[in-house]
Amino acid sequence: MARLDLFCRGGLRMQTLSHRSFSCIHGHMSRWNSKETSNPPTDQENPRVLITGGLGQLGVGLAQMLRKEYGTENVILSDIKKPLPHVFNSGPFVYADVLDYKHLREVIVNNRINWLVHYSALLSAVGEANVALARKINITGLHNVLDLALENSLRIFMPSTIGAFGPSSPRDPVPDLCVQRPQTIYGVSKVHGELMGEYLHHKYGLDFRCLRYPGVISFNTLPGGGTTDYAVQIFHDALRKGHHECYLRPDTRLPMMHISDCHRATVEFMQTPECQLSLRTYNIAAISFTPEEVAQEIRKHVPQLKVTYNPDAVRQTIADSWPMRVDDSNARRDWGWVPVFGLEDLVPDMLHSIQNSSEQTFHS
Repeated sequence: MARLDLFCRGGLRMQTLSHRSFSCIHGHMSRWNSKETSNPPTDQENPRVLITGGLGQLGVGLAQMLRKEYGTENVILSDIKKPLPHVFNSGPFVYADVLDYKHLREVIVNNRINWLVHYSALLSAVGEANVALARKINITGLHNVLDLALENSLRIFMPSTIGAFGPSSPRDPVPDLCVQRPQTIYGVSKVHGELMGEYLHHKYGLDFRCLRYPGVISFNTLPGGGTTDYAVQIFHDALRKGHHECYLRPDTRLPMMHISDCHRATVEFMQTPECQLSLRTYNIAAISFTPEEVAQEIRKHVPQLKVTYNPDAVRQTIADSWPMRVDDSNARRDWGWVPVFGLEDLVPDMLHSIQNSSEQTFHS
């Protein structure tokens, strides 16, 4: 333990994924994984992970990454929907409703969970269309998982969002700590979650961790009602129709991130020793672009793409209240966050992945 304390006091970063992973939670140190030894870790050394809302855009991919790291049986997906056969057959899945406190407790206790990734939420545009449901899922559901995490000494991760900022926040770039006055129920619920998690950490020692995700771009899930979803749909439209109608103005700049960078940031952050964290909620950044910029980059590969613009009042107002860029210097300093994908890397990767997926679907 003394060696780890020296690392933390000296401000030296311990690299994750490729080196040893430690936990400083509650004064203990457990070695969960070491790529430097030939012996695989035992189940007792690995975290047992539950992912709520696991059938959304992020859960399945994160589960794949964590299962490679810690073993298939140690990572449990959960949702209130029926999983596709390939998801069900890829590893443990359970039904879990975050609004059902008693059943969620049974899932956590029966599966000996010690890491909880809380992805259950309604996104920005969908939330504005059903504020009551968004308040129930995004706030009541969050309180349930926070209470259970505290009760069972879990390490809990909750994603936040650039939507947690508002028109009075600095926009270019926005720092980790500033005025936050969001104008959507989605953003309000995320600020509430950030503050509740940090309160429970300072009051009771809850190992709460939160990253403010930018718009996440992936090929294998359809848009789910977010303001940044055009940046996914435009790739599908480019290949299938050659035309995309964008609901934002062509000059609307927003922060974005390739899904593999998002998953890697989440895993590295979860593996970071508590004593290295100067914050509980961090910005993470990768790229920022406008609809016209991504369209121009796509045209290098799909020259026939045509884009028309028909701004939607609700989504455009939301986008105009969000940051154009984010400052993630604290994440880079404290736990070594570095993105891999720029726009020139993201575009061909998305096009290639969508094409391959379509061909596999056709042949099957």
